[in-house]
Amino acid sequence: MNRNIVSCAVLGGMLLFSSVVMSGDKDVPQLLQHKMKTLKGKTVDLSQYKGKVLLIVNTASQCGATPQYEPLQALHEKYNEKGLVVLGFPCNQFGKQEPGTESEIATFCKENYGVTFDMFAKIDVNGDKQADLFKDLTSEEFFSEDSGPVKWNFEKFLVAKDGTVVARFRTKVDPGSEEVVNAIEAELTK
Repeated sequence: MNRNIVSCAVLGGMLLFSSVVMSGDKDVPQLLQHKMKTLKGKTVDLSQYKGKVLLIVNTASQCGATPQYEPLQALHEKYNEKGLVVLGFPCNQFGKQEPGTESEIATFCKENYGVTFDMFAKIDVNGDKQADLFKDLTSEEFFSEDSGPVKWNFEKFLVAKDGTVVARFRTKVDPGSEEVVNAIEAELTK
């Protein structure tokens, strides 16, 4: 159960309002306390992924790394029933390689790569308009071993069942590589 709390205060003769969304489940990790829109415009509360292993990826349809959709889909098919959830977040910040609309992105992913894992609306992963989820993913607080801005499309963040970031794989690391698969399998067995 989520509750919105609205408070107001008077400061220097001005009435100020603030709003806080409180989750009824205190056990939801901070990383999953975000709401994101899907490619179809539906709002998804990321808390629904609590207790799952997540592979969060910023994607693009016109990038040299775009063929990574294929191994991402293969990971989804192989490990989804074992607790892995692949989440794709299209981004147009790197070389303007994701110029399409949400509908165009959905069609591209389905027709070219058979994508059935969860895909979200286009977001910024860096900068002034950076999505809060990516503020967390790239912060030192969440993963001090490799914090900092996303450098290119198809960076992959592995999130443990408890909501902690346990690995970050840059663009050149193929999602189907032994390194990624071993890390996923290790988290699924915990």
